[in-house]
Amino acid sequence: MRFCVVGAGAVGGLIGGRLAAAGHEVSALARGATLDALRTHGWRVEGEPGGPAYAVSDDADALLGAGGYDVVVLAVKATALGDVAPAVATLLGRGGVVVSAMNGVPWWLLDGEPVDAVDPGGLVRDLLPRDRVLGGVVHLSAATAEPGVVRPVAGDRLVVGEARGGRSERAGAVVDALAGAGFTAEHSPDVRSEVWYKLWGNLTFNPISMLTGATADRVLDDPQVYDLCVRVMVEAARVGDAIGCTITEDPDARMQVARGLGAFRTSMLADADAGRPVELDALVTAVHEIGLRVGVPTPATDGLLGLARLAARVRGLYPT
Repeated sequence: MRFCVVGAGAVGGLIGGRLAAAGHEVSALARGATLDALRTHGWRVEGEPGGPAYAVSDDADALLGAGGYDVVVLAVKATALGDVAPAVATLLGRGGVVVSAMNGVPWWLLDGEPVDAVDPGGLVRDLLPRDRVLGGVVHLSAATAEPGVVRPVAGDRLVVGEARGGRSERAGAVVDALAGAGFTAEHSPDVRSEVWYKLWGNLTFNPISMLTGATADRVLDDPQVYDLCVRVMVEAARVGDAIGCTITEDPDARMQVARGLGAFRTSMLADADAGRPVELDALVTAVHEIGLRVGVPTPATDGLLGLARLAARVRGLYPT
């Protein structure tokens, strides 16, 4: 299969590197030092074979080739979605499919009106409609040891399914390719619920860690903060029920899973410490917006959103 990775950082670089090592033709839309490294050395994964980068450019038209790509893996930060969506549409050509491998609420989650927090005015939805999308959920962590070099950290699970639900031959083909590249890949008939379940775990730890600088174990050890997390999770579960993304797990059980991961730093805390824009809208604002739309009150979520948004604005990490 012909793949193109948009966002060849930690997660995108790991997916691209393993697919290339498995013999697939894998190109990349990249920029800066990552572009230079991929052009020079190809895909590199620490402790693993890696593989050649078929083509690398910062120009989607230059990568297009004959007829576009079979699969475009979209692994950018949610804050960059609007900027890269036109390039992704170009790379797809007439017959390709995009696999979204991003945090938080994706642009394709709901029918009808777009979620403005992640897709203002529905511009991304118009460029990348649901029938061109395979939802992806990433249950792994990786780091960039240096530009173009990925270090696997933990996990290898990827969930893929049709954005509209159900199973399909094309989703199955992508899952088979990922499994052949060494991932624990699953073909989900309800990837929307898989997305919401992962969001349910990230919704609290990310903004709280940015506000406090605390690792996850310290969030769990503070009884008042723990209680806030549970209240936010209860609200998010109710919102999920209203949009057909039901969560059956108890918040305390999910928190114990997080405790088993130890003193980890969230991606939002890492972004904030590095001075990068934070993915607050995809992780929290979208839940607030959908709650308003379906008539589910979210007072605890709203309070957390307000505090996190103000803190991010003070630090220049969120638009004013």
